[in-house]
Amino acid sequence: MKKLVPIALLTAIAAPALLVPAGAMAQSRAELREDRRDIRDAQRDVRRAQWSGDPRRVREERRDLREAHREYREDLRDRDRRWADNDWRNWRDRNRGLYARGNWRAPFRYNRFHPGARIGTVYYGPRYVIGDPWRYHLPRPGFNQRWVRHYNDVLLVDTRRGTVIRVVPGFYW
Repeated sequence: MKKLVPIALLTAIAAPALLVPAGAMAQSRAELREDRRDIRDAQRDVRRAQWSGDPRRVREERRDLREAHREYREDLRDRDRRWADNDWRNWRDRNRGLYARGNWRAPFRYNRFHPGARIGTVYYGPRYVIGDPWRYHLPRPGFNQRWVRHYNDVLLVDTRRGTVIRVVPGFYW
């Protein structure tokens, strides 16, 4: 019995760490929250400086606001870098049901796409867009980009031009 208590405590402490794929996700969330609070505080300080009418103080507070925005952008980039290209593989191995292929068929036949290929809007219509890429541990798409399912593959498509940016073959089981 005495040996079970320390083992249970160690398991309770270690288990949540094993479930989180990126080790510092909670830390980055807290960092981003702190950065947003710093931005709000800096904006408040700029308003107060403008109210006081001192031009030197206004310049200093605006510089602080720019610095707070820069730190926030850096932390966002750091968080996005933590999402490695193959982060989804480990997550898929532990959550097979989420990646189950199921009975999914498209009204068009399978084509193996390569980055740089141009595809029609039929391939990246709303029916095929992955609306929650974070659920599958895919990197966040950029502006005018969407993750799209194409049979077992996943494509990152530039929706403005219709070009394939990235292909992840065999994504679904």
